[in-house]
This record gives sequence, structure tokens and C-alpha cells, in this order.
Amino acid sequence: MPANLTPQYKQAEERFRAAATHDAKLEALREMLALLPKHKGSEKLYADLKKRLAKLEEEGETHTHAGARHDDPGHVRHEGAGQWALIGPPNAGKSALLAVLTHAHPEVAPYPFTTRVPLAGMMPFEDVQVQLVDTPAVSMQHTEPWLTNLVRNADGVLLVFDPADDAIEEGISAARAQLERARVFPRGAPAADDEHPFTLVRPVHAVLNKLDLDPDGMLRALVRERLDPVWPVHEVSAAHGEGLEALRGALWAGLSRIRIYAKEPGRKADGARPFVLPKGATVHDLANVVHKDIAERLKFARIWGHAAFDGQQVDRHHTLDDRDVVELHA
Repeated sequence: MPANLTPQYKQAEERFRAAATHDAKLEALREMLALLPKHKGSEKLYADLKKRLAKLEEEGETHTHAGARHDDPGHVRHEGAGQWALIGPPNAGKSALLAVLTHAHPEVAPYPFTTRVPLAGMMPFEDVQVQLVDTPAVSMQHTEPWLTNLVRNADGVLLVFDPADDAIEEGISAARAQLERARVFPRGAPAADDEHPFTLVRPVHAVLNKLDLDPDGMLRALVRERLDPVWPVHEVSAAHGEGLEALRGALWAGLSRIRIYAKEPGRKADGARPFVLPKGATVHDLANVVHKDIAERLKFARIWGHAAFDGQQVDRHHTLDDRDVVELHA
């Protein structure tokens, strides 16, 4: 009986064959398993894929336990409250933006393709840190193959453009193509009928940099017409600082997360080190992050902030809000 492999499976198989890193092979092989039709004709192929997957996973564990370095530029360890990948065409000012928003020191130069490997920096916003990752420029002629994994693994994507760029339309097209390769679907966009099962919905924002070089805003207005309407657009100048504080707030808000301050009975909350949770998180979710034993024994909690009154007693299913102070009772 034939396996009747779908086009999506064959695409995943091509990515597996072309994968240059261990992580990329693992991701493609797992996708092949998920997309493989389940019937008698595919049983042998399924068993073979499972065997190859187990071997790859074992190899990964061996490298980890041996302390070997696993250099994969497409993997940047998440730190802070969330991770944004900076994507854009040559000379859009991504590195300058990273330098001014974080304490990182990327190479900033007037010539294209200055950035060759990903560089992460931590952007402070109020009492949290948000990770920004600068990446090599994208173009219709060449894009680093590992960039797809980095974009896919990020919590959000920040597309950076220079409105005065003569090749702005090509740059926007290259950015869109990178999102499609990573199967990242902008939050807020209507779902497509043929949406791939491995598509991820992520916040995708656009930055129009170098507004100091466009004083009347004419170029920015023209570029806005070419951007996807679901992309929130921010106008900034990395060189002169305009719009940067608003951008910090927008990047934090785009992550859709909340800050919660836990306290012990009779003590003040630690206002400098909040727990960061997704919007919609409950008291039980917070308890799980603090300690699983507390979550299991949790009886109730007291809330200060968005409660009906200070110290209101709530159960484990109570939904938390940004900057709530929570006292857990187990």
C-alpha cells in the first residue's frame, strides 16, 4: 500500500535533507512525523522515522553531557521577559537600534551586511528586561539559512526599515519572505484557508528608522502604504533618540505578558524582581512558577492591585493582572 505522502510532508523532508545543524534536522524530522499520513502503508516509514529521531535525540544528549559546544547561530538562548528578533534589509539601522536600546556593542558601519552573526542585548523597560537579537541583513539575493530557526523561535519579530532606502520595496519583500520561510503569521492577521499546521502566530512590528532624515514625513508615509496593515508601525531615530521610549513600551506590550510581585505573609513584596507570566495567567500558574509543591498545596491567595479591595482572598483560578501583588497561602 503506498504511503500517499502530502506536499507538506515532502517539503519537510526537503528541509531535513538540506539541514546543516542538529537542531534543524530534529525540527524537520519531528515535522515529518507529525505530517506523515497514519495508515497501514506508512507503518514501515513511521518506524524508520521514529528510529532516526531517537538516534538524533540521543546524539544531542551525548553532546550536552560531554560538554561539547553546539554552535548553532540559529539558536539564541532566551533571557529576560521575552525575545524579539530584529530583521531587515541592509543598512536599515538594526545594529544602531540594538546599541541604543541595550548595552550591547554591535559593529555599526555605513556599509551593508556588517552583522554576520546574531548578537543579543537586554533592553530595560521599567522593572523588566526584554531581549533583542540583531541578525544579518535579509535580501532577495541572500539570507542566512539558519535565520529561519531564529525567527521561528523568537517571541516576536521586529522588522526594521530605512524609508529613504532606494530599494525599500525589495527590502519589504525580503522581510515578508523571511516570515513565510519561518512560518510566522503576524498576530491580528486573518487566518488563511491553507494555513500550514506548523504556522506560529507571533507579534510582528515594523520600525521606520532614521526619521531625522525625513523631516516632512513624506517618505515614511509612502512606506506605510507598502507595509502589511496588521503590522504596528513605530517611527524612530536610533541616531537622535526620537520615538525610542515609546518603542520600549510597545515591545513590552507586544509580548502580551504581565508582571506579578509575590510576597510572604507579613513581609513586603520584592518590587524589583517580578515574575513574568503570560496574560490570562492565574494564581495557580504563579504558584507553579514559584514552586510546584506550593501549587499542589495551595489553599488560597490574597491580592493587592486589581482586586476588589486590598488583600482580597481569591482561589487558585483567579486571573491575575499586570503588577498585581500576590500572597500565596499553602
